[in-house]
Amino acid sequence: MNTMTVVHSEWLKIRSLRGVFSSLWSMVLVTVAITLLVSATIGRQEAGAPGADLLFGAFYALNFGQIAAMAFGATALSSEFLGEALRTSLTAVPRRGLFYCAKMTTVGALALVAGMITSLLVFVGGQLFLGDVAIGLTHPGALRAVLGGGLYLCLIALFAAGLTAMLRSAVVVLSILIPFLLVVSFVVGDVAGGVAQYLPDRAGQLILHQHQEGSLGPWTGLGVLFLWTAAAQLAGWWMVRTRDA
Repeated sequence: MNTMTVVHSEWLKIRSLRGVFSSLWSMVLVTVAITLLVSATIGRQEAGAPGADLLFGAFYALNFGQIAAMAFGATALSSEFLGEALRTSLTAVPRRGLFYCAKMTTVGALALVAGMITSLLVFVGGQLFLGDVAIGLTHPGALRAVLGGGLYLCLIALFAAGLTAMLRSAVVVLSILIPFLLVVSFVVGDVAGGVAQYLPDRAGQLILHQHQEGSLGPWTGLGVLFLWTAAAQLAGWWMVRTRDA
């Protein structure tokens, strides 16, 4: 059985799981909807504030979109640990490394496509309501932020997927990640100072800022998130490889 055949089967499996696929669509729809709502109501006021980072502000709703991205990555993997699903999958694809690689490739590809669409729509759609303070894709750092926003959502989804492969529960993973990203990261950031920039979300979101903040640059920060994601993926692969189905 070749790799593309297994990847195709994983695509069909994810597409057939309504709850998993709906979380992918939610990443696009919810993020864009929040962007349009915020931009239409208080967008011009926020953009006109002294010292405002117009570029980073344009991607405010990605804070909510990343929750849907995590939900997609986590549920795509947790479905394998319900009932006899994993045993059935490994019967069809006995090579665990091939199965895991195909699963993560499919999750990553879908999250990347949805993430890029989300990032572009969020940026372009939000600027429609900002009038004379609107910025375009030619604004310094804008194209980098659009591309980086899509990559950020993809890496967050894969980070959650790797942790789910390790812990075997989407509920547990989301119960850890959502409070961490929405609450703990900010609290730690206020206390720890420069160390906080190495946290997954803080580092990854540096790609969205117009100007460099701290010792990490935009792409270096995204690289730190990539290392967090790679570590989660390796840990997940090890657990799938060594645990009983």
